[in-house]
Amino acid sequence: MPEITILILVIGAIVVFFSILLTIIPVGLWISAIAANVKVGIFTLVGMRLRRVVPSRVVNPLIKATKAGLSLTINKLEAHYLAGGNVDRVVNALIAAQRANIPLEFEKAAAIDLAGRNVLEAVQMSVNPRVIETPVIAAIAKDGIELSTKAKVTVRANINRLVGGAGEQTIIARVGEGVVTTVGSAESHKEVLENPDAISKTVLEKGLDAGTAFEILSIDIADIDVGRNIGAQLQTDQAEADKRIAQAKAEERRAMAVATEQEMKAKVQEMRAKVVEAESEVPKAMAAALREGKIGVMDYYNMQNIMSDTQMRLSLSKATQKDDELPGKK
Repeated sequence: MPEITILILVIGAIVVFFSILLTIIPVGLWISAIAANVKVGIFTLVGMRLRRVVPSRVVNPLIKATKAGLSLTINKLEAHYLAGGNVDRVVNALIAAQRANIPLEFEKAAAIDLAGRNVLEAVQMSVNPRVIETPVIAAIAKDGIELSTKAKVTVRANINRLVGGAGEQTIIARVGEGVVTTVGSAESHKEVLENPDAISKTVLEKGLDAGTAFEILSIDIADIDVGRNIGAQLQTDQAEADKRIAQAKAEERRAMAVATEQEMKAKVQEMRAKVVEAESEVPKAMAAALREGKIGVMDYYNMQNIMSDTQMRLSLSKATQKDDELPGKK
C-alpha cells in the first residue's frame, strides 16, 4: 500500500509539472510555427510569457504573413504589440496592400495603427473608394434666393497622409465652404439650377483634399432645393427698422414740442405774474405822487378818463370784428 501511494504521488507530481510546463511553454503553438516553416525558438516563446506578451497574438500573424510571402520578423511584431498596436490588423493590411499592388511598408503601417487609424480600412478604401454625403448646405445667390444643397463626395484614402492628415469632418466642412462660395458668386439662383455640375467643377478645382488623409475623386450634387427669398426678407426687415426709427424720431420731436410749449406757458405765466405785480404797484405810485404833490387831483381824473375812453374804444372794435365774422356778412 505505501508503494502504491508513493507511485500515485509521483504520477501526480509529473502531471502537475508537465501542466505547468505546457502553460509556460506553448508547445502547440511552437509546433504550428515549425509546421508553417516559421522559425520561432522555444525560449523565445518562454520570453514572451515573461514579458507578458500573448504568444498567439504575435506568432499567428507571423505565420499568416509568412504564408502570404511577407518578410517580417517576430521582434518587429512583438515590439508593435508591446507598443499597444494591433498586430493582426497590421498584418492583414500588409497582405491586402500586397494583393492590391499598393506600396506599404511595415513601419508605415505600424505608425498608422499606433496613430489610432484603422490601417486595414485605409487600404480597403484605397481599393474601394468611399462616398461621403454632406448634410444640407444652405447658400444664397446674389439675387437673394436661398438654395439648399446636398453633395456626395467620393474619396480614396491617401496612405502617405494618414499620419497627421485631417479626417472626414474636414472634407465635409471644406466642401460645404466651397458650395457656399460658388452659389454665393452666382448672379442668379437660376444659373445654379440650370448647371449644378458647375458647382462640382468649381469646388473640385479648389484642391480641398490638401492636408487631409483622403484624395477627392469627385464631387456630385445630389439635390438642390429652392428655399426662402432672403433678399426680400432682409429688405422687409430693413423697412420695418427704418419705420421704427422714424417713429422714434417723431416721438422725440413731439416730446420736445410739448416740452417747449410747457416752457412757453411757464414763461407767459411768469410774465403775467410780473405784470400783475407791476400793476399792483401803480396805485401805490399814484398815491405817493398825490401825497408828494407831483400830480394833482385833476390830472388823476384826466388819466382815468383817458383809460376809460381807451377801454371803450377797444370794446367797440372787438364787437365790430365779431359782427363782421357772423354768417351772411361780407
